[in-house]
Amino acid sequence: MSGNLGDLLEAARRRRFVGRDRELACFDDALHGRGTCRVLFVHGEGGIGKTTLLHEFAARVRVAGRIPVHIDGRDIDAAPPGVAAAIRLALGDRDDLPAGAVLLVDGYEQLSPVDGWLRDTLLPTLSADAVVVLAGRDPPSAPWRTDPGWGDLTVVHHLRPLGPAEGDVLLAHAGVAPELRPHLLTLARGHPLTLALLADQATAGRVPGSLADAPDLISALLESFLREVPGEAHLTGLATCAVAWLTTEDLLRRLVGADAPAVWRWLAGQPFITSGPHGLSIHDLVRDVLHAEFERRAPEPFRRTRWTVHIEAVSRLRAAAGPDAQLHAQQLFFLVRSSPLAGTLAGLRAQGSTSVVTARPDEHDQVCDVIERFEGPASADLARAWLTVQPQQLSVVRGAGRVTGLALNLLCPTGSGLEEQDPVVRAVLAHVAREAPARPGELVDICRFLSGADEHQRDRYTLLAGPVSSIVEWLTHPLAWSFIVTVDPEHWGPFFDYMAFARLVEVDFGGRRHVVYGIDWRRIPVDTWFDLMHERGRTGATGPPPAALLRPPPLDRVRFGAAVRAALPTLHRPDRLAGSPLLGTALAATASGPDVDRLRAVIEDGVARLGAEPRGDRLRAVLDRTYLRAAPSQEAAAQILGLPLSTYRRHLAKALDHLTDLLWAVEIGDVRPDNRP
Repeated sequence: MSGNLGDLLEAARRRRFVGRDRELACFDDALHGRGTCRVLFVHGEGGIGKTTLLHEFAARVRVAGRIPVHIDGRDIDAAPPGVAAAIRLALGDRDDLPAGAVLLVDGYEQLSPVDGWLRDTLLPTLSADAVVVLAGRDPPSAPWRTDPGWGDLTVVHHLRPLGPAEGDVLLAHAGVAPELRPHLLTLARGHPLTLALLADQATAGRVPGSLADAPDLISALLESFLREVPGEAHLTGLATCAVAWLTTEDLLRRLVGADAPAVWRWLAGQPFITSGPHGLSIHDLVRDVLHAEFERRAPEPFRRTRWTVHIEAVSRLRAAAGPDAQLHAQQLFFLVRSSPLAGTLAGLRAQGSTSVVTARPDEHDQVCDVIERFEGPASADLARAWLTVQPQQLSVVRGAGRVTGLALNLLCPTGSGLEEQDPVVRAVLAHVAREAPARPGELVDICRFLSGADEHQRDRYTLLAGPVSSIVEWLTHPLAWSFIVTVDPEHWGPFFDYMAFARLVEVDFGGRRHVVYGIDWRRIPVDTWFDLMHERGRTGATGPPPAALLRPPPLDRVRFGAAVRAALPTLHRPDRLAGSPLLGTALAATASGPDVDRLRAVIEDGVARLGAEPRGDRLRAVLDRTYLRAAPSQEAAAQILGLPLSTYRRHLAKALDHLTDLLWAVEIGDVRPDNRP
């Protein structure tokens, strides 16, 4: 056998090398003098394959009969003498690079202190046919692009994850059985180091179900992703990126306070984080790794981070309108991504374009054509009719100049005869009237049409358009019920079970069975529902909401008013107030369940709010002296207030009506009580 061990090593590396066609073609052109490129700048996060690519470059240099000079910035003193010494050592103690040499620099981010010297002093002295490759985690500094000379000679490549076909070949070269590869490809998301580590585990008979099941692998990946984190605030910033769909400086301010600008700048500079118009987004594999690690090492702080992201998104969604509302809804939807359809969501995120927006009038025909193609002309006719009644309720996802996903959320009552003409809506509203009617001021939300442009309700854009548009409705309207209509319950049933939506109505129409899933928000408020979704993301539980989370059936307006009047004399008797029907309403709700002290505080807050109304001081004073700082009798209260008894009683009746109106607004969601825990 001729050659040496180094030759065998290089041959083995070349046999297992996959992908990077674009980078290889550019390097070959430079190596053989085709075009003006003489410097290739290759950058990307740890483990993305920079070193492997440099080894392939070096092999091609040798095949071309030229000399590769390979140095690593991680092993060099970042000063001109240190770089010169490293080059001399790589050349076998020669002082100068020979003509035609190819300089390959790995770990270039470590040489940032000498970036200017290398560009302005060292490289200009090389022969005209020299080729230089600089590989690091960070993009090149501005002069590489802006200098008129270097701008012509330099090509920049941002290394991306491998495609599915390339990843499959890599796993095959590593000896992984074909039936195991799809699962490993899903876990690795095209990241070469992860693929290699998973392949090593698989060939040893250990195939993790998730990255969290392989702590050694996670540790290895973290080592490759992260340089030294500057401080605790920066670590919190990474945890935030691991949780949030998008990380903004405002969100960071909630978590790290005054350190937010510095943490933002540091995060934006990390090679596995990209900056977009709405915030920072982390590479999905890095997200998975960090998520698993934070959950394993610091579960309670990580839970608080998740909750803060949730609170920020909810508060901003409730205050937003238009596209901003959908953006915050996506943040919330992403927080419950551990659902049965999580894989589809991850694929959407990796694909890029994922905005849910209100449809334009000129898109209505496209939407109706999609509905007709999948559900028939009768459904399309109903959709056209509904779009004349509530056009603002149609949400779409756009891509490649067309509508790729759609969701039409009706808010009833609409005042339209279509409620009777549409057999599905008619059946839904009949269920509401029979089981738990909407009360004055409450609406019923029905996601009536839901589809993607290519695969109907199994289309990935259906998953995005439906939940995101629904979350906007759930958090911005006083809803009694929400319903979602599907003609594919086999596919969507597990998702609705996860969401604690019950299968409530079935209607045959247009040759298809329409199955309707729903939830009564009076029994489980939307904030409590989000808590449940976070818990299910951790435990994997599905099915109806736990009985302990359910409130009693909702009070109608008349019974609510009677309960308010009955509760007022017992405000300072917790034992008696605990028996009030109001304990099952929004007035008593806290994150940990109904609370008597909370009920009393919300009622007292309602009394205080009366004082802010025009001429409301007297109404507030009457309630104050009758119930909060109660006089011994109504006669005594009237005397303290300086009112004739008949006037006092007239004011009291008016004050009770106004207070009930205020508290009813809290109950149906029009007003949120102050200082909600």
